[in-house]
Amino acid sequence: MHILVINGPNMNMLGIRQPEIYGHDTYADLQAMIQAEADRLGAEVSFFQSNHEGALVDAIQQAYFDHVDGIIINPAAYTHTSVALLDAVKAVGIPTVEVHVSDPDGREDFRHTSYIRAACIATIKGHGLPGYLEALQLLCRSV
Repeated sequence: MHILVINGPNMNMLGIRQPEIYGHDTYADLQAMIQAEADRLGAEVSFFQSNHEGALVDAIQQAYFDHVDGIIINPAAYTHTSVALLDAVKAVGIPTVEVHVSDPDGREDFRHTSYIRAACIATIKGHGLPGYLEALQLLCRSV
């Protein structure tokens, strides 16, 4: 089983960006935590992060050609703006779980809308970085 973990804009700034919301763990800490859980589950995991919408679309499309079994995506701010990410996930048909470190529904009104959610098999929000592990476990059980 191969799972691709995609992170959108500013997620590379974990540990620096608004630690009161996102915590003090870094993006490298997040990757190590996910890798350890993937190892425990016997899954292969790869990571992609970009601050650019088109690069995220390209990564989703490439996942199809790389025969990825599942995608975990935190589109970050693109959650609320990107029909392109929604269309890309629909196009590839790969089971995808949307993850958010914070709960967007408890934040500013504009964060309450998720375009990508319509193409995802589940959404995990507000569980901090361990939400990624929940997503990984879900995909490993269901794919």
